[in-house]
Amino acid sequence: MAGTDDLRFWTVDEARAYLPRLRELVERVRDAAEQADHVRTNGHGAPDQADVDAAVDELAAGDIVLRDTDSGLIDFHARGADGVIYFLCWKLDEDALDWWHLPDEGFAGRKRLPRDPE
Repeated sequence: MAGTDDLRFWTVDEARAYLPRLRELVERVRDAAEQADHVRTNGHGAPDQADVDAAVDELAAGDIVLRDTDSGLIDFHARGADGVIYFLCWKLDEDALDWWHLPDEGFAGRKRLPRDPE
């Protein structure tokens, strides 16, 4: 994975501890996207763009990747003890962070944690 020197790599414990805050941020972005869709149809109720920008900025500062706004699909960069870079994968409707996948596998390649080096 090119350009990894400046990335934040999350441990499973760090990512799990961040889930309450992450849930708030993702819901804020998702709700704003829904409001924006509604505004396009009736012209009322535009989202607070500064609030949305702050949520997106916080995600970016943590190198957290928002893959899909509707489902709240998130990837955290992680690096195994074996040096392999992978993603911790979570969706807004999931109670816990229990999945991981390699960068080239995507959501379809999700596997249950813990990640065991092969």
